[in-house]
Amino acid sequence: MFTGIVTAIGTITKIEDKGDLRVVVSCPWDPSGIDIGASIACSGVCLTVVEKGGENGDAWVAFDVSGETVSRTAQDQWRAGRRLNLEPALKLGDELGGHLVTGHVDAIGRIALAEDIGGSTRLEILAGEDIAPYVAEKGSITVDGVSLTVNEVEDEANGDVRFALNIIPHTGEVTTLGDLSEGDAVNLEIDVLARYLKRMQALAK
Repeated sequence: MFTGIVTAIGTITKIEDKGDLRVVVSCPWDPSGIDIGASIACSGVCLTVVEKGGENGDAWVAFDVSGETVSRTAQDQWRAGRRLNLEPALKLGDELGGHLVTGHVDAIGRIALAEDIGGSTRLEILAGEDIAPYVAEKGSITVDGVSLTVNEVEDEANGDVRFALNIIPHTGEVTTLGDLSEGDAVNLEIDVLARYLKRMQALAK
């Protein structure tokens, strides 16, 4: 489990095709504090550390990314030079600063608007009808691994959903969200509580 609070930005330095992709990511961590087999959320995707190296402040970690994962994550995410939001798995006793996040991508969204407003950035994201019932005003959603609060929701005529987020300058600086522009694809994960509430509602009928 994760919280959607990004602790570092990593950069993909190498990709090898071994059937699955072997993805190497540089990061400003201490490799001695990273365990083989540990889970790390990479822009909202839970991956398992299979190799590590480097030194304190200049580490690297490697993950195996399956074809299934590639097919369900944002277009162009798995390429050399791509920056990723990183978060290690939550430990018992850690502060829950965002909301509970599983690291499983539910849908791909598309940036419909990225506009500077009063120093912050207003993002509007279009997503498919499958997740529309789970997106609620003042509810939580994870965008590329970042826990955010939904400001506005609008249902499109075709069943898709359009929702607005406010990205404060700090969040834009310490995550990759400050790099987003119109047309970019992003990984979305709905609030796990919304998932269970939807299931309970269906069983109650």
